[in-house]
Amino acid sequence: MTGVLRIGNASGFYGDRFDALREMLTGGELDVLTGDYLAELTMLILGRDRLKDPAAGYARTFLRQLEECLGLAHERGVRIVANAGGLNPAGLAERVRELAGRLGVPVRVAHVEGDDRTALHPGALAAHAYLGGFGIAECLRAGADIVVTGRVSDAALVTGPAAARFGWRPDDYDRLAGAVVAGHVLECGAQATGGNYAFFAEHGLDRLRRPGFPLAEIHEDGGCVVTKHPGTGGVVDVGTVTAQLLYETGGARYAGPDVTARLDTVRLSQDGPDRVRIEGVRGEAPPPTLKVGLNRLGGFRNEVTFVLTGLDIEDKAALVRQQMRDAFDAAKKPPAEVRWDLVRTDRPDADTEECASALLRLVVRDQDPEAVGRAFSGAAIELALAGYPGFHVLAPPGKGAPYGVFEAAHVPQDAVEHIAVLPDGRRISVPPAPEGRVLADVPEPALPEPLPAGPVRRAPLGLVAGARSGDKGGDANVGVWARSQDAWRWLAHELTADRFRQLVPESRTLTVTRHALPNLRALNFVVEGILGEGVAAQHRFDPQAKALGEWLRSRHLDIPEVLL
Repeated sequence: MTGVLRIGNASGFYGDRFDALREMLTGGELDVLTGDYLAELTMLILGRDRLKDPAAGYARTFLRQLEECLGLAHERGVRIVANAGGLNPAGLAERVRELAGRLGVPVRVAHVEGDDRTALHPGALAAHAYLGGFGIAECLRAGADIVVTGRVSDAALVTGPAAARFGWRPDDYDRLAGAVVAGHVLECGAQATGGNYAFFAEHGLDRLRRPGFPLAEIHEDGGCVVTKHPGTGGVVDVGTVTAQLLYETGGARYAGPDVTARLDTVRLSQDGPDRVRIEGVRGEAPPPTLKVGLNRLGGFRNEVTFVLTGLDIEDKAALVRQQMRDAFDAAKKPPAEVRWDLVRTDRPDADTEECASALLRLVVRDQDPEAVGRAFSGAAIELALAGYPGFHVLAPPGKGAPYGVFEAAHVPQDAVEHIAVLPDGRRISVPPAPEGRVLADVPEPALPEPLPAGPVRRAPLGLVAGARSGDKGGDANVGVWARSQDAWRWLAHELTADRFRQLVPESRTLTVTRHALPNLRALNFVVEGILGEGVAAQHRFDPQAKALGEWLRSRHLDIPEVLL
């Protein structure tokens, strides 16, 4: 089968722009429209929903979007593939059928299941294997107009439709790898069209006020062009696509349930205004195991932020620390974990009270909600007239709230029953991925010749390099790319793992692994454990490491003047 498959994306997370579905359906030609609603935190949220109502567990937003747009999608012949089924894809599929019947829209609905392994992991609120795209492909081949899934890999929303359209087999590794790369670029929505982009100001604020959502024109050989609908906001260029390619990845091998894509083979080129061509992607057999995301309740937490204003900030912080320590010592059950963070946002001789103030954050955790509940809240508030001068807090602490913990496990592919439930109700078992080709081990990439010695100037890294960062469980990744070949010649030798630790002090005791991707003029750093037990545990100020890359860009180094 030949031709181009136009796949768009209308959601990068549960809570993304509601009207994106309509925008994508009305903005230009599409064959398939995808929606990614599931993040690690989302699975925990849906798990708590299902505890309250066994019929819940899916992304309700998706149903409301379909209520407005189902007829429009049917009229335009656009198929919709979304992982909005969450913990209950069968339930969501039934709700979609009911909605279609009420609206009088004759669509065929299918779903994919088999990812749920919660019963096999006692104590887990939700445990789900990341399935590939061939269940989606079976549904589409059977004529489905709407396919909803549970936990599939984000890229499976693209590999499935592409495999169905072009007749790809499970061992078409290069083609599948190209689709995985396209899917990874699309999965986070507007992050590929200028959202969260390091050099956003260069494109003009008006252009980025409302970036459009991305689409990919996928070819039978697995290559593609990433673009967006004409007239929509944002920008698609090699920089925005590079940034998204580096997001939440690690080394050269990007492993998934369908294929292992070799990111060290990706080639990008500008193919016209708002068009970036991706080609050359090579693939290997996927790992013999599937990742399983385990979400469980870790306990209960509470927090209070004390505002310290003016002089003697360190002494004020020491006083409230001691007063709270005394309260914990006197408590019937003190919190098991106590964490203090002093953020020196204050400035001398400030012209506003806010600029004269520092923030002292206290976070407590315990398995027992009483240990972080009223006793903690009362101890903090009782200091209002008996503490440091100028005592106040950003908000009074309330009851202790539950927090979640994310862990990753792995299970053999053949231990998971991957099922496509077709529009006519037939259940098709999708076989596990076959063992197959593995390319040569990834050698240490050949780095460019260093930039010749010359005058340097102390300046922020971000003047010559972009960055994007994100979370994977308790780890964070920071992708850094150079904007020119000369900048790459400097960056590749200057930004070592040790230099990264110097620039990001909280990583100094952690394992930091650097991966070089010369085709992208990029370095990818994986920082193990910096996020504790994952985003839901709220281990640090920026619990998903979204701004870690921007902090790194703001740090000063000796940069060759020729680059500035």
